Amino acid sequence: MSSFSLQFWHVWPHWEALLQGAMLTITLTLKASAVGLIASLLAVYGLMSGFKPVAVLVRAYVEVIRNTPFLVQLLFIYFSLPSVGIQMSANQAALLTMVMNFTGYTVEILRGGIQAISRTQLDSARSLGFTKFQSFRLVVAPQALRNTYPSLTSQFSLLLLGSSVVSAISAEDLTAVANYVQSLNFRSFEVYIVTAGLYLAITILCRMLFAGIWRMTFHRWE
Repeated sequence: MSSFSLQFWHVWPHWEALLQGAMLTITLTLKASAVGLIASLLAVYGLMSGFKPVAVLVRAYVEVIRNTPFLVQLLFIYFSLPSVGIQMSANQAALLTMVMNFTGYTVEILRGGIQAISRTQLDSARSLGFTKFQSFRLVVAPQALRNTYPSLTSQFSLLLLGSSVVSAISAEDLTAVANYVQSLNFRSFEVYIVTAGLYLAITILCRMLFAGIWRMTFHRWE
Protein backbone atom coordinates (compact mmCIF):
# COMPACT_ATOMS: atom_id res chain seq x y z
CA MET A 1 0.00 0.00 0.00
CA SER A 2 1.56 3.28 -1.12
CA SER A 3 2.02 6.06 1.41
CA PHE A 4 1.08 9.66 0.75
CA SER A 5 2.68 12.73 2.29
CA LEU A 6 2.11 16.41 1.72
CA GLN A 7 5.15 18.16 0.27
CA PHE A 8 4.37 21.86 0.23
CA TRP A 9 8.01 22.75 -0.29
CA HIS A 10 7.48 21.92 -3.96
CA VAL A 11 5.08 24.88 -4.14
CA TRP A 12 7.24 27.39 -2.26
CA PRO A 13 9.67 28.16 -5.13
CA HIS A 14 6.67 29.42 -7.13
CA TRP A 15 5.20 31.70 -4.44
CA GLU A 16 6.06 34.86 -6.38
CA ALA A 17 4.28 33.65 -9.52
CA LEU A 18 1.24 32.65 -7.46
CA LEU A 19 1.12 36.08 -5.81
CA GLN A 20 1.37 37.77 -9.21
CA GLY A 21 -1.53 35.64 -10.40
CA ALA A 22 -3.49 36.58 -7.28
CA MET A 23 -2.78 40.27 -7.91
CA LEU A 24 -4.07 39.98 -11.47
CA THR A 25 -7.22 38.28 -10.17
CA ILE A 26 -7.78 41.11 -7.68
CA THR A 27 -7.00 43.81 -10.26
CA LEU A 28 -9.37 42.37 -12.86
CA THR A 29 -12.14 42.02 -10.27
CA LEU A 30 -11.74 45.54 -8.89
CA LYS A 31 -11.67 47.13 -12.35
CA ALA A 32 -14.58 45.05 -13.62
CA SER A 33 -16.75 45.77 -10.57
CA ALA A 34 -16.01 49.52 -10.64
CA VAL A 35 -16.78 49.90 -14.35
CA GLY A 36 -19.68 47.46 -14.10
CA LEU A 37 -21.25 49.36 -11.21
CA ILE A 38 -21.15 52.63 -13.15
CA ALA A 39 -22.57 50.90 -16.23
CA SER A 40 -25.31 49.34 -14.08
CA LEU A 41 -26.33 52.70 -12.63
CA LEU A 42 -26.56 54.16 -16.12
CA ALA A 43 -28.56 51.15 -17.30
CA VAL A 44 -30.97 51.46 -14.36
CA TYR A 45 -31.36 55.16 -15.13
CA GLY A 46 -32.23 54.13 -18.68
CA LEU A 47 -34.92 51.83 -17.31
CA MET A 48 -36.34 54.71 -15.24
CA SER A 49 -36.11 57.27 -18.02
CA GLY A 50 -39.35 56.18 -19.64
CA PHE A 51 -37.67 55.92 -23.06
CA LYS A 52 -38.98 52.55 -24.21
CA PRO A 53 -36.23 51.55 -26.73
CA VAL A 54 -33.55 52.00 -24.04
CA ALA A 55 -35.58 50.03 -21.50
CA VAL A 56 -36.13 47.19 -23.99
CA LEU A 57 -32.41 47.13 -24.84
CA VAL A 58 -31.39 47.00 -21.16
CA ARG A 59 -33.86 44.22 -20.37
CA ALA A 60 -32.68 42.20 -23.38
CA TYR A 61 -29.07 42.61 -22.31
CA VAL A 62 -29.83 41.47 -18.77
CA GLU A 63 -31.67 38.40 -20.05
CA VAL A 64 -28.81 37.41 -22.35
CA ILE A 65 -26.13 37.82 -19.68
CA ARG A 66 -28.08 36.10 -16.91
CA ASN A 67 -29.07 33.13 -19.06
CA THR A 68 -25.76 32.28 -20.71
CA PRO A 69 -22.66 30.77 -19.03
CA PHE A 70 -19.82 33.08 -18.12
CA LEU A 71 -17.37 30.76 -19.88
CA VAL A 72 -19.33 30.94 -23.14
CA GLN A 73 -19.38 34.74 -22.91
CA LEU A 74 -15.62 34.72 -22.37
CA LEU A 75 -14.93 32.41 -25.31
CA PHE A 76 -17.20 34.48 -27.55
CA ILE A 77 -15.36 37.72 -26.70
CA TYR A 78 -11.89 36.23 -27.11
CA PHE A 79 -12.33 33.87 -30.05
CA SER A 80 -15.34 35.18 -32.01
CA LEU A 81 -14.82 38.96 -32.04
CA PRO A 82 -11.48 38.76 -33.91
CA SER A 83 -13.40 37.36 -36.88
CA VAL A 84 -15.13 40.76 -37.22
CA GLY A 85 -11.91 42.71 -36.69
CA ILE A 86 -12.04 43.25 -32.91
CA GLN A 87 -8.75 41.98 -31.54
CA MET A 88 -7.78 42.06 -27.86
CA SER A 89 -5.38 40.39 -25.48
CA ALA A 90 -6.42 37.64 -23.07
CA ASN A 91 -6.43 40.06 -20.11
CA GLN A 92 -8.47 42.64 -22.04
CA ALA A 93 -11.00 40.00 -23.09
CA ALA A 94 -11.21 38.75 -19.50
CA LEU A 95 -11.81 42.26 -18.18
CA LEU A 96 -14.48 43.07 -20.78
CA THR A 97 -16.32 39.83 -20.13
CA MET A 98 -16.21 40.36 -16.38
CA VAL A 99 -17.59 43.90 -16.79
CA MET A 100 -20.41 42.63 -18.98
CA ASN A 101 -21.25 39.78 -16.63
CA PHE A 102 -21.15 41.91 -13.48
CA THR A 103 -23.33 44.57 -15.11
CA GLY A 104 -25.95 42.04 -16.19
CA TYR A 105 -26.49 40.86 -12.63
CA THR A 106 -26.04 44.19 -10.86
CA VAL A 107 -28.72 45.94 -12.91
CA GLU A 108 -31.35 43.67 -11.39
CA ILE A 109 -29.91 44.08 -7.90
CA LEU A 110 -30.03 47.88 -8.15
CA ARG A 111 -33.48 47.85 -9.68
CA GLY A 112 -34.75 45.96 -6.65
CA GLY A 113 -33.09 48.50 -4.35
CA ILE A 114 -34.72 51.39 -6.19
CA GLN A 115 -38.16 49.83 -5.88
CA ALA A 116 -37.75 50.03 -2.09
CA ILE A 117 -37.40 53.84 -2.23
CA SER A 118 -40.53 55.79 -1.45
CA ARG A 119 -42.06 57.59 -4.41
CA THR A 120 -42.61 60.66 -2.24
CA GLN A 121 -38.85 61.24 -2.13
CA LEU A 122 -38.71 61.53 -5.89
CA ASP A 123 -41.72 63.86 -5.89
CA SER A 124 -40.03 66.01 -3.23
CA ALA A 125 -36.84 66.20 -5.27
CA ARG A 126 -38.72 67.28 -8.36
CA SER A 127 -40.64 69.88 -6.35
CA LEU A 128 -37.29 71.37 -5.28
CA GLY A 129 -36.40 71.88 -8.92
CA PHE A 130 -34.14 68.86 -9.43
CA THR A 131 -33.97 67.50 -12.95
CA LYS A 132 -34.70 63.82 -13.52
CA PHE A 133 -30.98 63.05 -13.70
CA GLN A 134 -30.21 65.12 -10.57
CA SER A 135 -32.96 63.30 -8.69
CA PHE A 136 -31.46 59.98 -9.73
CA ARG A 137 -27.87 60.98 -8.90
CA LEU A 138 -28.54 62.72 -5.58
CA VAL A 139 -31.57 60.90 -4.20
CA VAL A 140 -32.11 57.55 -5.89
CA ALA A 141 -28.60 56.22 -6.54
CA PRO A 142 -27.19 56.70 -2.99
CA GLN A 143 -30.19 55.00 -1.39
CA ALA A 144 -30.18 52.20 -3.98
CA LEU A 145 -26.51 51.52 -3.24
CA ARG A 146 -27.22 51.46 0.49
CA ASN A 147 -30.26 49.17 0.11
CA THR A 148 -28.34 46.72 -2.05
CA TYR A 149 -24.88 46.97 -0.47
CA PRO A 150 -24.82 43.41 0.95
CA SER A 151 -25.98 41.98 -2.38
CA LEU A 152 -23.44 44.03 -4.30
CA THR A 153 -20.58 42.83 -2.11
CA SER A 154 -21.76 39.24 -2.54
CA GLN A 155 -21.82 39.74 -6.29
CA PHE A 156 -18.26 41.07 -6.08
CA SER A 157 -17.17 37.88 -4.31
CA LEU A 158 -18.93 35.75 -6.92
CA LEU A 159 -17.19 37.68 -9.67
CA LEU A 160 -13.81 37.23 -8.00
CA LEU A 161 -14.27 33.49 -7.60
CA GLY A 162 -15.83 33.10 -11.03
CA SER A 163 -12.88 34.88 -12.61
CA SER A 164 -10.96 31.61 -12.32
CA VAL A 165 -12.39 30.57 -15.70
CA VAL A 166 -10.39 33.29 -17.49
CA SER A 167 -7.49 30.85 -17.35
CA ALA A 168 -9.29 29.09 -20.23
CA ILE A 169 -8.06 31.84 -22.59
CA SER A 170 -4.56 31.96 -21.07
CA ALA A 171 -5.10 35.05 -18.94
CA GLU A 172 -2.43 34.65 -16.26
CA ASP A 173 -4.66 34.82 -13.21
CA LEU A 174 -4.22 32.80 -10.03
CA THR A 175 -5.82 29.65 -11.43
CA ALA A 176 -3.74 29.79 -14.62
CA VAL A 177 -0.55 30.12 -12.59
CA ALA A 178 -1.62 27.24 -10.34
CA ASN A 179 -2.23 25.06 -13.40
CA TYR A 180 1.22 25.93 -14.71
CA VAL A 181 2.93 25.20 -11.39
CA GLN A 182 1.12 21.86 -11.15
CA SER A 183 2.32 20.96 -14.63
CA LEU A 184 5.92 21.52 -13.47
CA ASN A 185 5.98 19.62 -10.18
CA PHE A 186 2.93 17.33 -10.52
CA ARG A 187 2.00 18.08 -6.90
CA SER A 188 -1.62 18.86 -7.70
CA PHE A 189 -2.87 18.24 -4.15
CA GLU A 190 -0.52 20.76 -2.58
CA VAL A 191 -0.76 23.30 -5.41
CA TYR A 192 -4.55 23.48 -5.36
CA ILE A 193 -4.74 23.54 -1.57
CA VAL A 194 -2.51 26.62 -1.61
CA THR A 195 -4.55 28.12 -4.45
CA ALA A 196 -7.82 27.55 -2.61
CA GLY A 197 -6.28 29.11 0.50
CA LEU A 198 -5.28 32.19 -1.48
CA TYR A 199 -8.79 32.59 -2.89
CA LEU A 200 -10.23 32.17 0.60
CA ALA A 201 -7.83 34.76 2.05
CA ILE A 202 -8.60 37.27 -0.72
CA THR A 203 -12.35 36.84 -0.27
CA ILE A 204 -12.16 37.26 3.52
CA LEU A 205 -9.99 40.36 3.21
CA CYS A 206 -12.41 41.88 0.70
CA ARG A 207 -15.34 41.22 3.03
CA MET A 208 -13.48 42.91 5.88
CA LEU A 209 -12.77 45.88 3.59
CA PHE A 210 -16.41 46.12 2.56
CA ALA A 211 -17.50 45.95 6.20
CA GLY A 212 -15.19 48.89 6.93
CA ILE A 213 -16.61 50.85 3.99
CA TRP A 214 -20.13 50.19 5.31
CA ARG A 215 -19.24 51.51 8.77
CA MET A 216 -17.63 54.66 7.30
CA THR A 217 -20.46 55.47 4.89
CA PHE A 218 -23.88 53.87 5.01
CA HIS A 219 -23.92 52.85 8.68
CA ARG A 220 -24.28 56.48 9.79
CA TRP A 221 -27.60 56.69 7.93
CA GLU A 222 -29.20 54.29 10.39
